[in-house]
Amino acid sequence: MSNIVISGYYGFGNAGDEAMLCAIIDAIRDVEDDAHITVISGNPQETSRKHNIKAVGTFAAFGILNAIRNADLVISGGGSLLQDATSIRNTYYYLSIMGLAKLLGKPVMLYSQGIGPLYRKSTKRAVKFMLKYVDGITVRDSISKDELNALGIYDVEVTADAVLAMHKANPSIGANILTKYNCAPIESGRKRIGIAVRSWKDDTAYRQSLADVLSRLSLEQDAEIVFIPMSHPDDTKEAKIIASLMKIKPIVLEGPFTTEEQLSLSGNVDLMIGIRLHALVFSSLMGKPVIGISYDPKITSFLHMIEQEPIGTMTELDSNVLYDRCVELLQSTESYQHSFNRIQTLRKVSKRNAEFAISLLEEY
Repeated sequence: MSNIVISGYYGFGNAGDEAMLCAIIDAIRDVEDDAHITVISGNPQETSRKHNIKAVGTFAAFGILNAIRNADLVISGGGSLLQDATSIRNTYYYLSIMGLAKLLGKPVMLYSQGIGPLYRKSTKRAVKFMLKYVDGITVRDSISKDELNALGIYDVEVTADAVLAMHKANPSIGANILTKYNCAPIESGRKRIGIAVRSWKDDTAYRQSLADVLSRLSLEQDAEIVFIPMSHPDDTKEAKIIASLMKIKPIVLEGPFTTEEQLSLSGNVDLMIGIRLHALVFSSLMGKPVIGISYDPKITSFLHMIEQEPIGTMTELDSNVLYDRCVELLQSTESYQHSFNRIQTLRKVSKRNAEFAISLLEEY
C-alpha cells in the first residue's frame, strides 16, 4: 500500500478544484486500489468527509510535516497552482511544499498542472529552481509546456485536465435539482442554456453584452436560461448582477453543490456558455457542446484542445457573434462533432496522469 500526499487548492469551496481532487483520487485508485491518500486542505474535516480520505490543514505545519515524512509520493496538482496573476503568495506556498518533500527525500510529481501565467522575474526564478528537482511533470496543455520550456524545464509530458478522467454523473441528480427551481421538464422540448460566470478584476464590460444575448435567446428562441455557480457564493453574486440586466427573469441556482451534483447539472443543458474552465470541462465530459468566453490562457488552451475557439473575452464580447453561435448549436451539433470526438480522446489521455504517478512509486 502506497502513501500519497496531494497538495493543491482544495477545501476552499471551488467546484472545479473539488472535482479535480475527486478525479485524481479515483484515477489513482483505479491504478492502485489500496493507495492511502492524504490531502492538504483549507477545510480538512470537510475534505475528509467528502472524499473519504485523510486530510490535514493548509497551515497545519506539523500535520503536513508528518504526512510528507510518511509519504511514498507527493503530488502537486492539479489546477493552476504555479501562476502569479492572482497571487504570488500561493505560488510560493505550493513550491515550499515541494521543497519540503525533496528535503525529506520524497519523490514529487506535478500532476496535470496548468502553468502560468508567470509575470514576475522572481516568480519565474523560484519556479525554475524548484522544478529542476521534481521527479515528474505532467501538464494539462501545450501552453503550460511552453511556459516551462521558456524557463529551461524540458522534461514535461502533456496529458489533459485531470477532471476529464472522472466518470459521468447520473443525469437524474441534476434534473431533480432543476425541478426544485421550477425548470422546464425534459418532455417540454424546451432548449436549456447553462451559464457559468465569474468576476475577474475590473472586467465588467461583458455583462451587458451577455445579458442582451441571453435575453434574445429566451425571447426569440424560447430557450431556458439557467446560471450554474461553480464557486459559491461569488459566482451566484455575479450571476445575479447579469440577471438584473436582462429583459427576462432567468433561473439562478444558489448552490453550493457537491461535485456529483455539479457534474450532473452541467449535463442537464443543451448548451453551456462558460467563463469558468471547469464548467466547460464538466459539460464537455457530459457530452454537451460548450461556448467559452476567455479571461485566462487556460480557457483558450482547453478550447483549442477540443478544436474550438473562444467566442470572445470579458473585455471584448460581440453579442451578435455569440447569439449566432448559440442558435447554430441549439439547432444542430453537427459542426461540433470533431470536438465531441476530441473529448473522448482526451478522457483516455487524462488517465495517463495517474499511471505516471504510480510509475514514479515503482521507481523509488
